[in-house]
Amino acid sequence: MGLLNNIFGNKNSIDKKVESDLPWIALVSLSQLEEIETKSANRVQVIFKHSTTCGISRMVMNMFKSSYNYSENQIDLYYLDLLSFREVSNGVAEKFKVMHQSPQLLVIRNGSVVAHDSHGSINEISLEKYL
Repeated sequence: MGLLNNIFGNKNSIDKKVESDLPWIALVSLSQLEEIETKSANRVQVIFKHSTTCGISRMVMNMFKSSYNYSENQIDLYYLDLLSFREVSNGVAEKFKVMHQSPQLLVIRNGSVVAHDSHGSINEISLEKYL
């Protein structure tokens, strides 16, 4: 099991540390979606939707974290535990008109989603392009 944990990550170790690894902002309420929309006029807003029980989601998150090199003043980075906050996950899909997937990354600029993808394609999104 050690090899699989190295590849996919250990659920307990990753999920407990997720907020300290990057400058995550926990996305836990529907009211935050209005804030994200408003703030996107001045700064790129990114939402990472993560399933805490999915090995693929953990693997994608690990890859995303290892390649992330932006400062807190460039991007607001939101973390959504979609299993704990299903209503918020549904709200993201409705508000930003993007079909729910998991894992999923949304890039929001000027109130609209300018890029989104899921699974391994998340790491192909160049955030630099939207700064």
